[in-house]
Amino acid sequence: MKQLKDIAKKQKKDTYSLSFTAFVIGAMTVTQALLIVSIVMLIFLEEKPFSDVISQLAALLVVFIVRGIFSYIHGKIGIGMASKAKKQFRESLLTHYSHNPIQTSIKGQSGKRVTLVTDVVDEIDPYFSKYYPQRILSSIAALILLAAVFWQNWLSGLIMLVTAPLIPIFMIIIGKKTEKKALQQLDNLTALAGKFLDSLQGLITLKLFGKGREEAAAIKQSSVDYRTATMDVLKFAFLSSLVLELISMLGIALIALEVGLRLVVYQNISFFAAFFVLAIAPEFYKTLKDVGSAFHAGKGSIAAAKKIVEELAESDQTITWGNERLSQIAGPPSIGLNNLSFTYGEDHFSLQGIQATFEPYSQIAIVGASGSGKTSLLHLIAGMYAPSTGEVLINKQSLFTYDEGEWFDKLIYISQDPYIFSGTIKDNILIACPGKNISEEALNYAIEKAGLTELIDQLEDGANTVIGEGGRGLSGGEKQRIALARAFLKRPSIILFDEPTVGLDLYTESILQQSIQELAQNATIITVAHRLHTIKQADCILYLEKGTLIGKGTHEELMENTEDYLTMLKEQQGGMAG
Repeated sequence: MKQLKDIAKKQKKDTYSLSFTAFVIGAMTVTQALLIVSIVMLIFLEEKPFSDVISQLAALLVVFIVRGIFSYIHGKIGIGMASKAKKQFRESLLTHYSHNPIQTSIKGQSGKRVTLVTDVVDEIDPYFSKYYPQRILSSIAALILLAAVFWQNWLSGLIMLVTAPLIPIFMIIIGKKTEKKALQQLDNLTALAGKFLDSLQGLITLKLFGKGREEAAAIKQSSVDYRTATMDVLKFAFLSSLVLELISMLGIALIALEVGLRLVVYQNISFFAAFFVLAIAPEFYKTLKDVGSAFHAGKGSIAAAKKIVEELAESDQTITWGNERLSQIAGPPSIGLNNLSFTYGEDHFSLQGIQATFEPYSQIAIVGASGSGKTSLLHLIAGMYAPSTGEVLINKQSLFTYDEGEWFDKLIYISQDPYIFSGTIKDNILIACPGKNISEEALNYAIEKAGLTELIDQLEDGANTVIGEGGRGLSGGEKQRIALARAFLKRPSIILFDEPTVGLDLYTESILQQSIQELAQNATIITVAHRLHTIKQADCILYLEKGTLIGKGTHEELMENTEDYLTMLKEQQGGMAG
């Protein structure tokens, strides 16, 4: 609740506007009751002709219109506040995820995060579009209506004053239970979304191992759990409505009884006052009943806000960039690793005290057994992890003192399995240079250098062929060539390869090796090595073992000075070295 209240308080202009519209609605409600009572008295008690009440009827019509317009404006302001709040939450989540790009991609289920950013954030809407505007309306309008009743009949006002607090009391009692159930419902929703997306992504594997029926049963159970949680929330919603209706009916009945006795039996109240009170009473209880109904919806929003705040509060290391310029530096910068350490968490893998310097235009190979920390070191150099201790130095300055956009303009990262977005081949290559006008000549040059010309010529739509989700599938080699085309188009000064030749055919591997040699003429290349000839060509080799730098130097130097490196090469017999 506190987070939502704080957001609402920051939107002061909207809050003042809601207060003003609520005051007008309350005033129009009282005016409406006065006009209706006056018209009834003139026609039925004083037996005036219809022509005598035309002005009152016209005024009543104007009141109806004004009240309707301000009610519409009141609702629109609430919808606007909800839109701003949802935008703020989504921006916070996306910023949180972008500050931890690698951990976001490997931690938890993607489906849960998608649901959090979409459906859970949408659950924030009722608090601002329904509960908050209705709370202001009920507070101001109810006071105006109560004051009007006290003005005509203090005894009826006293009954309202005594019965009105029953509504918020029951709201609080039922609301606490509703919030718990709403939180459980959201947990089940995110679990269902995560399960379903994981199943879709692993559908082929599930079918191959004959686990399709079991997974379908698990999804069905998740769906049943979500349905059950939803029905539990609805039970409390209906219970809340029942209680609010009973209290409203009780209050109106007591007022009607009191007014009727005083009007007929004791005859100590005027018809005008009695009719006016009876006209106001339903409006008074309706405002309170409406805030009770909106309160139930608001509890769902509070549960959603808790889920989002929990996600934002996770203690992953965030990355904060500076404002130093890199664009003015010609060519690749020097790279230094100053006592670089990184830990995934307590009792988890860690890199310890990595110390190295890479000169511009050099070729660096990172080798070691599987799980030795090669990819983690590459992520640290790329700026996708924040070091636990130490720092990555770019031209002898900490990497994170530079502007994030300018750093990534100078860098490209080619992994074992480059990601292909849903779109055309052309779009997937142009993503390397967002916001830049790329000529057809430059695009065709990148396509040719990456060895994609033959593939594209075979396609009916050429470079405009749709690939990725819903489009043509690509082999591992074709994906790597798309990634190479991005590199040739971008022409970065730092290129990071993460075991790029794993699982590739000889043709694609030869293209990759040629590309590395050509790109190396204008860039520093850091490769998680896979082939022996790649290792031999490196100007400097870092040999890692269990997160520790065991040796560094050229291939010949490590052969002479590092026994573990020699042992690894003998075991691999010129094959895998990483």
